[in-house]
Amino acid sequence: MASHRKVPLSPDKTDFNFEDARYKPQESFDEPQLEFDEESLNIGNRMEELHFEDDSDDFLEPGELDLDDDFEAELGSAAMVNPGEMTESEFHDIAKYGVIELAGDDACGRKVVVFSACKLPPHDIIDHKKLLGYLKHTLDQYVENDYTLVYFHYGLSKRNKPSYNWLLQAYKEFDRKYKKNMKALYIVHPTTFIKVLWNILRPFLSAKFGKKIMYVNYLHELGSHVNLHQLNIPEAVKDHDVFLLAKHQPDIHPTSIITAPLDTQQFGVSLEFIKHQNKGQVIPRVVTDCINYIETIGLETEGIFRRSVIVTKVRLVQAVFNEGKHVNFELYGGVHVAAVILKTFLREMPEPIMTFELHDYTVRIPGLDEAEQISETKRILSEELPRDNYIVLKKIISFLVRVNEKQSVNKMSIKNLAIVFGPNISWGQGQLSLTTVSQVNNFAELLIRHYEELFVV
Repeated sequence: MASHRKVPLSPDKTDFNFEDARYKPQESFDEPQLEFDEESLNIGNRMEELHFEDDSDDFLEPGELDLDDDFEAELGSAAMVNPGEMTESEFHDIAKYGVIELAGDDACGRKVVVFSACKLPPHDIIDHKKLLGYLKHTLDQYVENDYTLVYFHYGLSKRNKPSYNWLLQAYKEFDRKYKKNMKALYIVHPTTFIKVLWNILRPFLSAKFGKKIMYVNYLHELGSHVNLHQLNIPEAVKDHDVFLLAKHQPDIHPTSIITAPLDTQQFGVSLEFIKHQNKGQVIPRVVTDCINYIETIGLETEGIFRRSVIVTKVRLVQAVFNEGKHVNFELYGGVHVAAVILKTFLREMPEPIMTFELHDYTVRIPGLDEAEQISETKRILSEELPRDNYIVLKKIISFLVRVNEKQSVNKMSIKNLAIVFGPNISWGQGQLSLTTVSQVNNFAELLIRHYEELFVV
């Protein structure tokens, strides 16, 4: 077994290179102007708008903040956009800014939704009521399962901030179904104002909800919770992070280091590496072990692949696999742990199983008619996809077909499976934007639904 040694992080292993970052003058990195000045916020005068709900109310968790029923009349605005009545194309004027994006899964196997404040256009050219509708339209695709929200705060200023009334309306619109399954909210680069505001509002929010909020001062800290390689971090946010490190933590060298992989490594290494170290065996041991375990005892487990697990368990199991040892899933939580580990393996590959080069195909193919979808997919699987990738992908899709055969019990329809695995088998070299996520999911659905026709060799 190889010993650990420090080696420089190669440029292609990260979305940005601290070495190339240029330290700009401090005045270029002034914190955004106060997001909500005293006149617009005036918390003391607004407290009468807030009241506590009875603990028996199903709408809110006990002790959470609620708004008066007549708030819409007080706001003096038209009814909010109903996202259920609108299609993705009708949100194009909002989506084009990339304010909200999907970024694969976090370390616990939960979908990650990213909100970048610096991408918000000036408030006079965006309809914030429609923005709220777009937020709901986006989250509605994921709130039935556990999900994580990452908020890049840098870039919010008086020019693009929503009004305080908008925040109150948003709290009312995002009812219990959104809050319950949001397992973590990471606020990246929080300002003093954000922390003060949170302390003021803390008594009006439930302790349970408060535990979900985490401040992240630097991007490398965020990397312990989500995969930074799948995050399309705005350039302004990267530059601001470099400035903060230089100002507050000058002892941290901007060049990252990583540990060289063990000979038995399974996670974060290429299929070629695993095959070479495994004497020519193409299918990684972690894939085989997870599938065999789930097929033996877990095919009828309700909600399989839709539950998250404690991150410490995931890291422990990864460590055991990376050391080349056998994993007894019963000791770590059983079927749901095995399910998350399989997704984690795919997500942490340096390149997706469908490769970066073929990502455009996965986005384009769902737009063809059905016959062309099948013929073109069959072609790229047999002619374009590397042979080892094909073998591993076939193993996984074949397994998902067997999971779907038990959908009457496990509730995992083909569509549900595609939503879970689509972003884990294909992503671009940037972040998986919401404009392409549905196509990626549709491609995964195609692979499962037409498995017999597509995987013929």
